[in-house]
Formats: sequence, structure tokens, C-alpha cells
Amino acid sequence: MTLDPQPLAPALAAAEKAGWTILRLDLDGVRGKAELMRRCGDAVRVPEWFGGNWDALADALRDLSWLPQAGRLVAVTSWQGLAGARPRDWEVLVEVLEEAVDFWRERGDGPVLRVLLAESGAAGAPGAGRRQG
Repeated sequence: MTLDPQPLAPALAAAEKAGWTILRLDLDGVRGKAELMRRCGDAVRVPEWFGGNWDALADALRDLSWLPQAGRLVAVTSWQGLAGARPRDWEVLVEVLEEAVDFWRERGDGPVLRVLLAESGAAGAPGAGRRQG
């Protein structure tokens, strides 16, 4: 799966109108894996068992039982600094997100998961974004 440019604000509005859960992952200032895992955990509202590593994040994104059963939209903002400072961590995060989207798509019997990567600005700001799923 690839990431394609999409406007972020209309996607957020459509998700909200459809009753989806919007999870905002702001990566502003994140330059290390520990902070990245903390922000991911906070955004996804993970339970206390979250281990703060890639496997735990992947497991959490395939579970999401603690969230409402409607669709789920993860809006990732201010990610460019992380991608530049820690390209490998960024690549792994994208892989984990792509695999989670695929997992929910393949299930086909319940809520879906979508991920949008904003090109700049806050999650609610109008403008371009990158969409996955």
C-alpha cells in the first residue's frame, strides 16, 4: 500500500459526520523512539498493557477493542521532523500503520481503520494531506 496525497480537513469532516473515532497523532518535536511510542500510545488510547515497542503498537492497532466499533481514523500531523531525524523509525511506523490498515480491511466484518498523514500544520487545519487506506 502506498501513501497518496489527500486533503486532510475534508477527510476529518467526513469521518466525524460518519461517526468515526478520530485519533490525532501529533508528532511535533518527536525525535526519538521512546517519545514516538508515548505519542502513539496516547493517540490510540492504548490500555495499560501497551509495551511501548513496535510489536506492542502493531498488536494494539490490530485490537482496538477499547474504542467504539465505528470506523477509526488516525490523523498523523507534524511528522516531517521525525522522518528527517529518524528515517528508520519513520519507515517502521509507516509499515506498522499500513499493516494495521490491511488487517482491518481484510477482516471485512467490522470497523475499518484509515490513516491520514498531513503534509503540514495541525490535524484540523485545511490543506493537503497524505492518505493511507
